[in-house]
Amino acid sequence: MTDNLKTVGDNPRPGDTYVQSFARGLEVIRSFSALAPEQTLSEVAAQTGLTRAGARRILLTLQTLGYVESDERLFRLTPKILDLGFAYLTSMPIWDLAEPLMDGLVEKVHESCSAAVLDDLEIVYVLRVHTHKIMSTNLAVGSRLPAFWTSLGRVLLAALPEDELRARLARLPRTQFTERTATDDATLLARIAEAREQGWCLLNQELEDGLTSVAAPLKDRAGNTIAALNISGHSNRTSVEMMKTELLPQLLQTSQAISRLLVTRRR
Repeated sequence: MTDNLKTVGDNPRPGDTYVQSFARGLEVIRSFSALAPEQTLSEVAAQTGLTRAGARRILLTLQTLGYVESDERLFRLTPKILDLGFAYLTSMPIWDLAEPLMDGLVEKVHESCSAAVLDDLEIVYVLRVHTHKIMSTNLAVGSRLPAFWTSLGRVLLAALPEDELRARLARLPRTQFTERTATDDATLLARIAEAREQGWCLLNQELEDGLTSVAAPLKDRAGNTIAALNISGHSNRTSVEMMKTELLPQLLQTSQAISRLLVTRRR
């Protein structure tokens, strides 16, 4: 056994330090979503692959700790569950530094601005400043989108070593979101390489019809990309050319200002 996970074929196998009961508890938490905000015991068991007895023990433990509540039939998460994600946000001063500058950017460009980090094949939104609703999905802090088909994601993927980028690409489910969506390896790698070379990425309606966005990296004192910043708009009012000539310079100025704050801030 290794300290964490053994890999057999493509499947990770638990090692000596893997706590299976804890992992199952996280699976129960993740089984709740916008599509399943309330679930019966049987539904939780079915979603997680646990027995009813196993799911019941975990749900009652979470209820005792205050993370789940129940009316004896339906279980639901409580607001206390936000403490788990809030611990991540408060542990990184970048977001306190970034928000005022993002507010200023939105006032100038009159488009929504977001910051996100990379989590395997997805991006996770960690800060949002709204001006218009631009997607059919209501994005908020904690929302996830596919990294390979977002401007934020491509900027973050561009910072990965080539072998790691290709390994993630090999595991990528292919979805044709719009007629403009690039799904073949060569095109995706070329567009990520372009983002790496120019230091920003513009995405034109690959994830959703009408949605355009442009993103730039946020770098720490070592020059590592730790997050990305973008501006999103609708193609009916914000053309690709307008993104490049008017919005991109403002975005780069803001991303560089945030990065400078990260370099100069005290540990």
